[in-house]
Amino acid sequence: MPAETDFHSPLHDDRVVARIGAWLGLSLSICFLTGLFSHYQQHPVGWLPLGPNPTWGYRVTQGLHIVTGTSIVPLLLAKLYSVYPRLFRPPQRSLKYLLEKLSIAVLIAATSFQLITGLMNVAQWYPWGFGFTGAHHAAAWLVIGGLLVHIAVKLPLIRSALAAALPDGVAPPRYGFDPDGATRRGFLIAVGAVTGGIVVLTAGQTVAPLRRLALLAPRRPDVGPQGLPINRTASAAGVTAAVTGASWRLELAGPTGTRSLSLADLAALGQHRVELPIACVEGWSAQARWTGVRIRDLVQSVGGDDRSAVRVESLETSGGYRVSTLPATFANDSRTLLATGLNGGVLHLDHGYPARLIAPNRPGVLQTKWIHRLTVLTEGAA
Repeated sequence: MPAETDFHSPLHDDRVVARIGAWLGLSLSICFLTGLFSHYQQHPVGWLPLGPNPTWGYRVTQGLHIVTGTSIVPLLLAKLYSVYPRLFRPPQRSLKYLLEKLSIAVLIAATSFQLITGLMNVAQWYPWGFGFTGAHHAAAWLVIGGLLVHIAVKLPLIRSALAAALPDGVAPPRYGFDPDGATRRGFLIAVGAVTGGIVVLTAGQTVAPLRRLALLAPRRPDVGPQGLPINRTASAAGVTAAVTGASWRLELAGPTGTRSLSLADLAALGQHRVELPIACVEGWSAQARWTGVRIRDLVQSVGGDDRSAVRVESLETSGGYRVSTLPATFANDSRTLLATGLNGGVLHLDHGYPARLIAPNRPGVLQTKWIHRLTVLTEGAA
C-alpha cells in the first residue's frame, strides 16, 4: 500500500479538509432534517403533530431536501479526495482512533447508500427488494450519528483548521509566488462552483424563477396534462376508462350510514375553488387551481365531525399508497377537497379523474388519485 508521504498534493491539507467538511456537514444536516419532515408526513407519529399550515411547507422542505441531497455528491467526493490517503493509515491502539475510524466508515457507507438510493428514487428506478422509505429513514440516523461522533472526535482539529488562514497564493517578495496556496484556494472555489451549479440546475423544479435552468431535474413542473407533470399514469396504475366512466360512483361511508354519489351528485353539493401546490417526493412542485367538494362537508354528511379522520381508497390495482389515511386536522380544513377539476378544466385521467384528493401541506404520494371510496373514521379508529 502506498505510504501517506507518497502523496504531496497541497490539497491534502487540514484547512482544506475542514472547510469542505463544514459545507458537507451543513448539507447533511439540512438534508437530514427535511428528510425527517417528509418521512413523518408519510408515516405520522403522535409526538410530532403536522397540520395543513403553511400550505407551502412540504413544497419548500422537500425541494430543499432534494437540492441539498444532490449537492452532497460533489462535496463528499471532494472531502474523500482531500483526506486520502489518511483514510488508510495503519491501525493504532487508541480508543479515540477507533472511534474516529468507525464513525468515518459508518458515515461514508450510510451517506453513499442514501445518495445512491435517493437519486434512484428520484428517477423512479427500484431494482432492490426492500422498502425505500423505511431503509432511507433508518440510514439517515446512521448518517447523522456518524457525523456527530466524527465531529466530537475531531472537534479540536476542526476548530484550529477553520481558524487558520488559507494562503491566497501570494507570499512576501523574498519567497515569491506560493503555488500551493493558490492550488488550495482554487480547489475550494472549484468545489463551491460545481456544488452551486448543481443547486441552480436542480432548484428550478421548486423555485419558479429558476425553472428554465432545471436541467438536472427529472421532470419540469410545468410540463404535462393541464400544466402539471405526471409521476404515475392511469395506465401504470391499472386504472382504465371502463372503471372511471358513467358507472363510477363514490362510496361514502360514515357513522350514520353510506352514500353512493355520482359526479353529478358531487357537482350538486356545491363546488369550491382553491389554489394549492402539488409537491412530490422527487422534489418537483407546482401551484395549481383545484375545484371540487370540501372533504369536511362529505364527512359531516355521513355523521362525522371535526375529530374524524378519513380512510381514502383508490381504484389503483396495487401500490403502497393505494389506501391512505387523511388525519382529522387535514380533513377538517376548508381547503382540503375531493377535486374533480384542475386549472379550469375537468380533471385529466392521469391526474386522477374522476376524483382525487388535494390537501394543503401534504406529500404528493398522499394526494390520492382515482378515489372510489371514503370511509369516515371515528376518533381513535385505525
